[in-house]
Amino acid sequence: MPVIKAKHLRKIFNENQTNSQVVAIDDFSLDIKKNEFVAIVGPSGCGKSTFLLMVAGLEKATSGTLLLHDKPVGKPEASRAIVFQEYLLFPWKTVKSNIEFGPSLQKIPKKDLEKIGRHYIDMVGLNGFENRFPHELSGGMKQRVAIARALANEPDILLMDEPFGALDSLTRESLQMELLTIWQQTTCTVLFVTHSITEAVYLADRVVVMSKRPGRIKDIIPINLERPRYREMYVSNEFREYENMLKEIVWKEVGDTVL
Repeated sequence: MPVIKAKHLRKIFNENQTNSQVVAIDDFSLDIKKNEFVAIVGPSGCGKSTFLLMVAGLEKATSGTLLLHDKPVGKPEASRAIVFQEYLLFPWKTVKSNIEFGPSLQKIPKKDLEKIGRHYIDMVGLNGFENRFPHELSGGMKQRVAIARALANEPDILLMDEPFGALDSLTRESLQMELLTIWQQTTCTVLFVTHSITEAVYLADRVVVMSKRPGRIKDIIPINLERPRYREMYVSNEFREYENMLKEIVWKEVGDTVL
């Protein structure tokens, strides 16, 4: 049974100033299995993030069905964690307090809360920084905190919307590898929105390519690279073949528009 099942989804936004309608997603159908890592690529404005927000419960479909664990998606809850490009950390809380925030709302005893905080600080490699505040951290460290804070709620589904888009290329590559290591230690299903084809190939089990708006699924490419993935894969012939295949699909769709 799929963890996420979308069938003939349609999403229309009403423009208040012009009284016009924008069809963001149309006839969108996709099944995602438990523990699968699925990346979505496509032109800007094609509805990638809109679909992710619908899974999060932050947007509602105009028509069609969206099921999570075979039940209609409801309001946002801890079982669906989301990480954005912006870090959105509490600036007045330390690394440890940011990570423990979600579990603390569940009235977990303090000693258990300490164990949760320590576990995820260890997992994202921030030992020694637990008492630092966000303004004392690099961009990569902030995003590690954001990922740890999301995982501390032990979600079934991890939603990531361009989480590494604001980082330099070396930090981005390092965090991609760290994300895969973290994911392999959890039971999360990951839905990952990105503009980077290289990133999608490196991370995903499958890459979903969306069309220009209104966003429809143009193609789904399984990525049959071995796991665990490693840095040297970036320059392998097999990796480049996937990368070139996806670029051709996206370029044909994009035309003169911007990714």
